[in-house]
Amino acid sequence: MLFLKKKMPSPKKSYSRITTKTLQEMKANGEKISMLTAYDYTFGGIVDKAGIDVILVGDSASNVMAGHETTLPITLDQMIYHASGVVRSVKRAFVIVDLPFGTYQADSKEALRSAIRIMKESGAHGVKLEGGLQVKESIERILKAGIPVMGHLGLTPQSIYKFGTYTVRAKEEEEAVQLLKDTQMLEQLGCFGIVLEKVPSALAGQAAQSIKVPIIGIGAGNKVDGQVLVLHDMLGMNKDFSPRFLRRYLDLNQILQKAISKYSRDVKSMDFPNDNEQY
Repeated sequence: MLFLKKKMPSPKKSYSRITTKTLQEMKANGEKISMLTAYDYTFGGIVDKAGIDVILVGDSASNVMAGHETTLPITLDQMIYHASGVVRSVKRAFVIVDLPFGTYQADSKEALRSAIRIMKESGAHGVKLEGGLQVKESIERILKAGIPVMGHLGLTPQSIYKFGTYTVRAKEEEEAVQLLKDTQMLEQLGCFGIVLEKVPSALAGQAAQSIKVPIIGIGAGNKVDGQVLVLHDMLGMNKDFSPRFLRRYLDLNQILQKAISKYSRDVKSMDFPNDNEQY
């Protein structure tokens, strides 16, 4: 009687440094790409050492770091400040920085100047910008300068006042067709990857199958090539944001409050510092 050995999955390739080339290799090999945001040196180093492939210095810093209602207020100087700290902490991950609102939409020359400033002043590895056909000229100009570009389609938070809501995008056929066209256009222009935010899972999977560069989803199901979340959301630091796609891996809000409250009590009771904690 013959016994057939169960075929074991081939081991994934180990990458000591993530680049645009390795990200495309990962997609070709069927390896999912992990991506998280970070906004400072300390968290950047923690995320990198944990093995995350891509770190996004997102304009979501406007929300989680500065407390703004939208991503629109954050400036280019502020994005460079956040990115610089992250880049100094990273040894392996690929670091992408969002071009903030107003730095690329109206003028492709301004878009290039903004991207160059991010690359030169922060040391980042690439930039991300929102939109499809309407920002084609800006993407082309940045790519011609040798700067890696990641696209962003679906729900584009910088256009929130145009949409008027953070609801799922591309549910209707016309918008879905345009999203697929924009996905293919971004690949043809030379973008190394695309973020798809809050679109139906089946559509996101169709988009991922239609191109060779990786698609990273956030609220786009599991048929894409990787996932991204905002670090503060997945750690449970932000208690006011609970979309369906968010999985909280920790209740850090509660943990931090308990620790800080204990410190305050110890100070007031003169338990801290004790004899071993002073000179």
